[in-house]
Amino acid sequence: MYVNSKKKACEELGIYSEEHALPQETTQEELLRLVEKLNNDSNIDGILVQLPLPKQIDEKTIINAIRPEKDVDAFHPVNVGKIMIGDFDFLPCTPAGVIELIKESGIEVCGKSCVVIGRSNIVGKPQAMLLLHQNGTVTICHSRTKNLAEVVRGADIVVAAVGVPEMITGDMIKEGAVVIDVGMNRLENKKLVGDVNFEQCEKKAAAITPVPGGVGPMTIAMLMKNTVKAAQLK
Repeated sequence: MYVNSKKKACEELGIYSEEHALPQETTQEELLRLVEKLNNDSNIDGILVQLPLPKQIDEKTIINAIRPEKDVDAFHPVNVGKIMIGDFDFLPCTPAGVIELIKESGIEVCGKSCVVIGRSNIVGKPQAMLLLHQNGTVTICHSRTKNLAEVVRGADIVVAAVGVPEMITGDMIKEGAVVIDVGMNRLENKKLVGDVNFEQCEKKAAAITPVPGGVGPMTIAMLMKNTVKAAQLK
């Protein structure tokens, strides 16, 4: 679903794109050869390897093989380091999309209590960093956090990126809080839901994102933005 959305966005914007859909049994060496070929292709400004990868391939090795100036997902350690110090070329697409949503909605982050639930390298950690760059006071919660509900209840801005269907319930949300749901979970009945119980939390939140249709389209828009930036930097 996600890959097709990216291809469609490229078509709409007039960005040339290639899809290399490799078989499950592809070796690490084969994938590294393809990455190197794209690194050296002057027609390609951005390279994105869709995660997760099959178990025989080491994710870190592949991410490290992508040239930082073509790493439009902003997962390479060089780009991650640049985000830490606030001097970056690219931002990870989902956290950047969340910040864009907050800004466009006229919500002020400065001085607010922000709780990020989830500590992944893809969303949780960079999200916390971007909120910090906006002068938010940031708490990162995860599976080992004690009294999670209590911590979340104190938040003005909640970003849920934990991958557990409807884990964040209405009683965990402060009246007037902003709730951003990064989760994308498919239930047994094939229904797509986020990490937030939308019906319960909507009653208390000042602003809330739906799933699907909230953060997802923003992620793709930010990927397009990174790709254009990569072309301009070249």
